[in-house]
Order: sequence, then structure tokens, then C-alpha cells
Amino acid sequence: MEKNFPGVPDALDGDTRIKLEKLPRTTLEPGSVLFRPGDEALGFVLVNAGRVGVYLTGRSGREILLYTVEPGETCVQTTLGILGGQHYTGEAIAETAVEIVVVPRQLFMELMESSPGFRRFVFRAFADRMADVTWVLEQVAFVRIEQRLAGLLLRRAGDGDVVPLTHQQIATAIGSAREVVSRRLEALRSKGLVTMDRGAIRVADRGGLARIAEN
Repeated sequence: MEKNFPGVPDALDGDTRIKLEKLPRTTLEPGSVLFRPGDEALGFVLVNAGRVGVYLTGRSGREILLYTVEPGETCVQTTLGILGGQHYTGEAIAETAVEIVVVPRQLFMELMESSPGFRRFVFRAFADRMADVTWVLEQVAFVRIEQRLAGLLLRRAGDGDVVPLTHQQIATAIGSAREVVSRRLEALRSKGLVTMDRGAIRVADRGGLARIAEN
């Protein structure tokens, strides 16, 4: 496959590559919804560019980020929907502008039967996403909010110091409530570990946050 099409694996036979190359690409704006709870999985989504977040919403209305899907990765819920006939239980939202290719169900099943490379890609990516979901469950069940919050701030800041997330977005990402996150952020601010601007948090003491995250 072309290098400008990173959503599909490199180790595919020529026939499979040609079939995937012929599929149309779709561009979605940030905030676009790819699927909602109760929807049927009509095709296998390959993300060519951008990032998609998959969320689970409880009866109380509180959301949690299960995992993100970036180029070369797949969605657990979509794989379950096609292979197991399950309807979506989560919601997928484009976090950035994304470019996707949808492999129709019939073609997906044909490739699973005929292409060992495609089949390995699907199951390996499925295993990776399941590991992500397990990690989220472990974090929510066994890791203190302060640790989850500090770890998230460091990951989202990357090599810089700005985390362009609202308190609600942070709460969704770590599986907590916005009010709890606001209190914990204020505690970190009082210790000089972060500063807060409108719609963003700035990391002031990376080492201090790292010590909390690794505690």
C-alpha cells in the first residue's frame, strides 16, 4: 500500500492491497460522530489520518474514554460488531480531522478468509485494543485519581508543557467526575505543579507530577 495510506498494514498480498486501494476515502471534521450506541456495524473502519476517541456513557450520563484509534489501529467494537453481530455500545467521535476508509462487511469477511496478512492485522490490532481497555479498567479500579490525573497531564503535554483540555475532557479521559477533577487540579496548582488558563492546563513541575504518577 502507498506510504500515504498508513491506515492499512504493509505486509499484505498484492490482490488485497488493490482491493483496499479502490475503496473511497472519507474526510470527517473534528466532533463528527462515527457511531452511537445501538448502531449496527456496517463496515470495518480503517483510520488513515487523525484520531478517533471511543467513549462509554453510563446511566448517570458520565462518560469514560475507552481508547483512541489512530492510523494503523482498529476499533474493538467494530470488530465485534462485524464478527459477532454485536451492536455498538459506545460512541466514536473524531477528536481531530480524520480520513477513513470503510471496508464493507462482505469484503471484510472475504479478506478474513482469503488473506492471512489481513487476518493477522485484524486480530493483532484487536488484541492491542483489548489491552488498552484492560489498562483503562485497571486504572479506574486500582489507581488513585491523583495518579491518573498526573499521568494524563504528562502524556498529553508531551514534550511541551500545555495540556489543551477542559476539566470535563480530563474527567472523561481518566474516568472521574468534573467536580473531582477540578478539586484535584486546584490541589496541584496550590503545590506549584500546574497553572491553569482558560481551556488549558500548563505543566509547571514535570518532575513533581512524575513522582505522583509513579507513586
